[in-house]
Amino acid sequence: MVVGFRGFTVDEAPWIRDAIRDGGLGGVILFDEEPETGNLRNIKSPAQVSRLISDLRALAPDRRLIVAVDQEGGVVTRLSPRHGFPAVASEAQVGGEDRTAVRTWADGLAATLASVGVNLNLAPVADVDVNPDNPAIGALGRSFSADPAIVGRDAAIEIRAHHRNGVRTTLKHFPGLGSASVNTDNGIADVTTTWTQAELDPYRTLLADHLVDVVMAAHVVNGQIDPGVPASLSHATVTGLLRETLGFDGVVITDDMHAAAIRETFGFDDAVGMALEAGVDLLLVANQQVRDPTVVEKVIGIVEGLIAQGRLSEARIDESVARIERLFPLVP
Repeated sequence: MVVGFRGFTVDEAPWIRDAIRDGGLGGVILFDEEPETGNLRNIKSPAQVSRLISDLRALAPDRRLIVAVDQEGGVVTRLSPRHGFPAVASEAQVGGEDRTAVRTWADGLAATLASVGVNLNLAPVADVDVNPDNPAIGALGRSFSADPAIVGRDAAIEIRAHHRNGVRTTLKHFPGLGSASVNTDNGIADVTTTWTQAELDPYRTLLADHLVDVVMAAHVVNGQIDPGVPASLSHATVTGLLRETLGFDGVVITDDMHAAAIRETFGFDDAVGMALEAGVDLLLVANQQVRDPTVVEKVIGIVEGLIAQGRLSEARIDESVARIERLFPLVP
């Protein structure tokens, strides 16, 4: 699990401290502010974030704690000038520029993450800008281009910059959210009639170059692949398309499992089971729209129940653990 919480210090978030230290929680995600109120959540300044991450890591001396953020650039920039970090242009602003310009942008972005100890960026966005009015992607400038080749090229430049700085990356939103007309934070996006195979081209390019660390499965329904089931919960999408057809055997993470698109349609408990059955390795729980300090214990209970019922096997869980440990090796 990668879980969100509120607090600028470990002492301000005792439940997340206990979940890491005593419950074996594998990862956290940091946010700058609450989307509804604008109140600060985890990020005040570079020094404060560095200390927070250092203290979180100290709670898990036997393993490499995942510390994630969404640092895409543009409107989705958690480490922003408001909190003393350098400004970061959006993917749309740099997409299609010459390689040197994109590399300079990417190096700066990745260096900022490395400077405070973040080791997983939930970026780059690999969506193709099919619908420029898309409220989740195009309208926010979150895509490099409407040209899949440019998306693949610029995402590769960004990923290599992260790797030079010791940071892992996440391609999103698989299998493609660029043609959507709904933001999946607010409802189910259905791209059945608008999605095309070309939206997989960036993934094919990056997989061929062995650059893919993590893929985020989107809360998007694509009836061309699996009618009525979001990609994040779809065996046909995660195991069938991504793993078997495209050949990816790395880590797959869900989009936020507390998103309205999932929580209100499937229910949290059932969605957890569906995601794991689909072949997902990491469950992202942002604790944004829902505030649940018991969520780690809750998910553990759900998984134990699924194993007891025979819906999941311990071998299936071990498979995911092995993928995660390949990407984030245990500390000696």
